Amino acid sequence: MNPRNSTQRIGIVLFNLGGPDRPEAVLPFLRNLFRDPAILRVPGLVRVLLAEAIARRRAPVAREIYSRIGGRSPIVPETEAQARALEAAVQHIVPNSEVKAFVVMRYWHPRAGDVAAAVQAFKPDRVVLLPLYPQFSTTTTESSLAEWQRMAVTAKTVALVARTSIIGCYGAEAWFVKAYADVIRPVLEQARAKGNPRVLFSAHGLPQRIADAGDPYLLHTQQTAAAVAAEIGLVAANWRLCYQSRVGRLAWIGPSTEEEVHRAGADRVPVVVTPISFVSEHSETLVELDIELREAALRAGVPAYFRAPAVGTNAAFIDGLATLVQRSLSGALGACPLHAGRRCPRGLCVATNTRGFKVPARA
Repeated sequence: MNPRNSTQRIGIVLFNLGGPDRPEAVLPFLRNLFRDPAILRVPGLVRVLLAEAIARRRAPVAREIYSRIGGRSPIVPETEAQARALEAAVQHIVPNSEVKAFVVMRYWHPRAGDVAAAVQAFKPDRVVLLPLYPQFSTTTTESSLAEWQRMAVTAKTVALVARTSIIGCYGAEAWFVKAYADVIRPVLEQARAKGNPRVLFSAHGLPQRIADAGDPYLLHTQQTAAAVAAEIGLVAANWRLCYQSRVGRLAWIGPSTEEEVHRAGADRVPVVVTPISFVSEHSETLVELDIELREAALRAGVPAYFRAPAVGTNAAFIDGLATLVQRSLSGALGACPLHAGRRCPRGLCVATNTRGFKVPARA
């Protein structure tokens, strides 16, 4: 507790992948992405050289993608809006608190080092680390937490020592399922005017070899999609889980979202696409889903194409996050909803409390 008064200062750190804020930032953004050992799993020097080659090859394509949405990613302002909404929600349910939410992007600004310094300057009594990845993956949640560990906890320039709670995944929490069902239902009703629609839960893809190495993301997305489908009342024939954003020649988990769109076209059924692993709008939703996939659907003979929004600042979503923060502050380590009531194998579900955390060893 802050000795100056009875108010508890709570710093909430929201993690997301980030995106270029101008065309000139596309290449360095991609360079940062592919240099991440969680993404490109090859030895250090080889990774640096390979990352440079991939980034330069991908940059023209990426610039074209971002040019279709104003030349920049909207993910930072989207996440900032979530941060401000979450501040208000936590302030409302945690008595005698002063709450400030900070935004960290993994591959572009604001980066972990700068944000860690800002958190330290806030002088929080408690810090809650909250990745905006509902389903855990070594490529997202673990990578973001590992960078925070390096830049905020072990770095001599910051060395943040406030008591820290970690919220690792929440894709099967009842409130999250309800929030996504709430944003899908009105779009589904529109689609039903065009026939018997098929809901495609589109998650970001993952290389198959990473899944085979023990990454839990595939299981987590399966659990989320099944729970949301059940909440909406969809029968098995009327929904599919699929994956988007494949890059390169590696085998990726599937089926792909485009494959499912072609299947819907062959069956002559309308589709409702919902971004089940994205909680805010960015290039993967605004370009891949709204433009490219829509065009593919029309070419494939899909009679009507609809896209449900990401949860964004949906009240049920923000209130659910606030409740998770409240639970983490109380030290409650809940049973993992993705592992039949057992505790999370990684010790990250709901909350873990330490003075400076250590990212669990990779499975």
